[in-house]
Amino acid sequence: MRIFIIWISCAYDPVRVLQTELRYSPKMMSDLLADIADTVLTLTAAERIVAITAVQTLWSGYGEIERYLLRGGEVDSVIVKRVNPPTSAHHPRGWHSDLSHQRKLRSYAVESHWYQEWSSRLSRQWSPLPHCYAVKSGNDGLFMVLEDLDQSGFPLRKERVSPTGIEACLSWLAHFHATFMGVTPEGLWPSGSYWHLQTRPDELAALDDPELRQAAAAIDLRLRSARFQSIIHGDAKLANFCFASNGNKVAAVDFQYVGGGCGMKDVAYFVGSCLSEQACEAQEKWLLDCYFHHLSAALKRLDSPFSGSEVEEEWRPLYAVAWTDFHRFIKGWSPGHWKIHSYSERLARTVVATLSAES
Repeated sequence: MRIFIIWISCAYDPVRVLQTELRYSPKMMSDLLADIADTVLTLTAAERIVAITAVQTLWSGYGEIERYLLRGGEVDSVIVKRVNPPTSAHHPRGWHSDLSHQRKLRSYAVESHWYQEWSSRLSRQWSPLPHCYAVKSGNDGLFMVLEDLDQSGFPLRKERVSPTGIEACLSWLAHFHATFMGVTPEGLWPSGSYWHLQTRPDELAALDDPELRQAAAAIDLRLRSARFQSIIHGDAKLANFCFASNGNKVAAVDFQYVGGGCGMKDVAYFVGSCLSEQACEAQEKWLLDCYFHHLSAALKRLDSPFSGSEVEEEWRPLYAVAWTDFHRFIKGWSPGHWKIHSYSERLARTVVATLSAES
């Protein structure tokens, strides 16, 4: 990832900064960045913005995430997530369609709604996430001003994770799911996750696995018809967790695909994002035991009407179904992807055979 820094010597100069963003005219650049700058300074009571650093580009070039370094205010920095859809799509794997474009636009609207209406319901002790200072939208897109988790005790991003780190992430998910158990996801995705079947007809059509393709609707129905439903993160990969320096606590980011669903979708997706094929198989029982331990504890802590043992009884067998649901997507979306391996194929074959026998 290429990092650039734009230094501002005395006063904030939006035109100077925005001239680096060649897809916008100077006038659009000035108006957009001036609005962001004014919002940041007002919300943080900072004297000035001293630098802007690029954190990353949004998927398919739909915008930027930037860190605004501040002086003289209540915080030293904030994160700005700036969404400006491109005039032409450049999907890394070639999936260009109006459906794809509309799904992405909807995802940012959902994330905005999440931060404005839902995020405050989470305990920052058990499921930390960035505080949202503001969300603003206009003709040129939208931007969110968010807490900088690096400054709030979560400075680490990991590509490999220890058992302690895995447990921290599973604990975060368990408390998240416990908080929203039985809640209707108003204003969010009715079915959370970016691979949800109803939003991925093109990938299903491209799937070169007739048995899995035929079983896709039944797999989706099994997850949606579970008695216990919650709200899921929807993109709970390792890269979306920020770790404390000691590695035993995490905060989560990226809520574009948050919505209703069975918590096993988050758990299966998280496990597949950070463990090898061999580790997924060898540690499956421990991973699920760990998650359900934290889920039961969270439900008790919240004085929830839902029983941890009853949720586990239904959800534990759905782990393989949730894994197969994502496997269905990834196999159609990117047939050569590294996540397509014998463990995934074995789970999928078992799930498909079981559903076929029941029909």
